[in-house]
Amino acid sequence: MQTIAERLETLPQVGRIEWIGLSPHPRGELLSVTTATLLVDHGLENDHHAKRRAGGKRQVTLIQAEHLPAIASMVHKRDVTPGLLRRNLVVSGINLLALKGKRFRIGACELEGTGPCDPCSRMEENLGPGGLNAMRGHGGLTAKVLVGGVIQIGDEVRVQG
Repeated sequence: MQTIAERLETLPQVGRIEWIGLSPHPRGELLSVTTATLLVDHGLENDHHAKRRAGGKRQVTLIQAEHLPAIASMVHKRDVTPGLLRRNLVVSGINLLALKGKRFRIGACELEGTGPCDPCSRMEENLGPGGLNAMRGHGGLTAKVLVGGVIQIGDEVRVQG
């Protein structure tokens, strides 16, 4: 019989990139793209955060597609677009928090999950009153880029084996 620790190390699910967003300018609108380039130890090419986050733990931000309807419900909106949430990647089909401390692949690229992506006060601006609290527990994951390359919508997200 497997222990809880052994079960936590087993992640057979495979996710999928559903959306990619770049932030070309500070506080600017996120640009939705179908492909992007991950730069080792920086983040996404053409995202202004790539320079600021060089060498850091928050080079790329990911959010769970399955959480978008929950967030929308809590702020009494029909839906919430990924750009409002200020994350780079929307992923479906795999529990992102299970990737914390693990290496994982997106297409041919390799990333390492570094921790939860806690929401900031900007969520009040973007989602309205209660936006910050609606995002608590649903903010996603931060990651650093270990092996760069091109990613695209539809790419698999899987734990490095």
